Amino acid sequence: MTRPPRSGPEVDPGFPALKARIIARTGHHYYADKDDLLFDRLRKRFRALGLADATAYAACLDDRLTGGPEWAALEAEITIGETFFFRYAEQFAALRTTILPALIAARAPERTLRVWSAGCSTGAEPYSIAILLHELLGTALPEWRVSILGTDISTAALETARAGIYGRWALRTLPLGERLRYFVPGPAVAGPGRDGTYALRPEFRRMVRFERRNLMDLLDVRTAQPLAEFDLVLCRNVLIYFEAEVVLGIVRALGRRLTPEGWLLIGHAEPNPAIAAMLEPVNLPGTVAYRPRGAGAPVLPPPPWVPKFVPEPAPVAPPMPAIGQPEAAEFGSSKSDLPDPTLLDLPEPPGADAVEPPDPSVRPDEPARIRALADAGETAEAWRAVRAAIRAAPTDPVLHYYDGLLAHSLGREAEAERAWRGALYLDRTFVMAHYQLGLLMIGLGRRADAVRALDNAIRLAQSLAPDAVVAEGDGLGPHEIARSAALARAGVTGEGP
Repeated sequence: MTRPPRSGPEVDPGFPALKARIIARTGHHYYADKDDLLFDRLRKRFRALGLADATAYAACLDDRLTGGPEWAALEAEITIGETFFFRYAEQFAALRTTILPALIAARAPERTLRVWSAGCSTGAEPYSIAILLHELLGTALPEWRVSILGTDISTAALETARAGIYGRWALRTLPLGERLRYFVPGPAVAGPGRDGTYALRPEFRRMVRFERRNLMDLLDVRTAQPLAEFDLVLCRNVLIYFEAEVVLGIVRALGRRLTPEGWLLIGHAEPNPAIAAMLEPVNLPGTVAYRPRGAGAPVLPPPPWVPKFVPEPAPVAPPMPAIGQPEAAEFGSSKSDLPDPTLLDLPEPPGADAVEPPDPSVRPDEPARIRALADAGETAEAWRAVRAAIRAAPTDPVLHYYDGLLAHSLGREAEAERAWRGALYLDRTFVMAHYQLGLLMIGLGRRADAVRALDNAIRLAQSLAPDAVVAEGDGLGPHEIARSAALARAGVTGEGP
């Protein structure tokens, strides 16, 4: 029996014209070469409205009554926000050690700080800033007026942000100790296969307020010129959606919002040489920040203000055991009784019987599509997608790594362990797979397995060049990975890092 072609950009005749309209109206040039990602987003709107294809959806957008609200819903749908804390380790290191201490020193006479997180999605970024400022100001915090504003175009994302409740996916780079310091573990979310939740502690949540705003409104010449009101503006992983001319207009408008001593941070992939003509670039370890012209060199506070989170040299790990061999039964733990991790026919996730047969090969953008689904909160759908991709490409370690992340976020620890061991069988140098496996073993109380996996992560991270890109590291550099793994290991063994 011949199976009819599945719906998709290649078989929907109305898709090219609809795609061109969307890019022209929203400025989201990001989707110019990402048909599959865009169609996945559109398919959700088709289903929500009960429409068959792109032609019918275009008619809905043209309708006088439904067009306005649907354009707003579509804009929110196609703006896929990352949803994890302390993203881009180099930038947060710069915030901890230079940018925020300099702002604290500059604003000490007034004791006011105003921060804007533009395109904040579900709130991880402004809440991460709140955590840093809480730690930096310490007991002096009540004496300061700290305003942190998070804005996004998606009302659904802002509702999640205001609630301050997150699943494991959003906390995937945080060691257990930091999770418990910043969050209160909660019960499992209602529904099969859903993971436990983490509620941000109220002392951090009350520091942030959220509003719905569209960055494209900054380009509206009919609006009044904005006041220079923010000491720090973060607009990260947002500008990648827009073409160059729109990016420069947005950055120019953001620059006008900065105080004379202010700072602007954009994403790692977003710098443009033309930005340096508008704002003063400041080179910091691993990243670049921008300031108004004439701001001068940042003035750092005296040593007592230096944050306690200044990175320390990662400890030298003991010799790494041979990867792939059974763990010794030390520290009172038992050997793993899981089946051979080289077996790839893993149990199916909930609803996997409805997955369509996979294409004969995995699309190059499949990991990005899977991440986008997970970042949008569609964890179960992302897991089904990664499992279909694994059946098409069973020897791809990255797919097995994401299989583990998603299984863990769904509370299925046994499958997560099996997936990460499968990734390591295929690539024994996969630093993040060792690291995540170690964190999982800590959570399961298997101390020997945890120490061994973390030792492997430390040793492999230390073998990389300091500026190397760690595969699937979510912006964490080798030093950050080694230090985080060492701190987690110290929590298991009781030894100092």
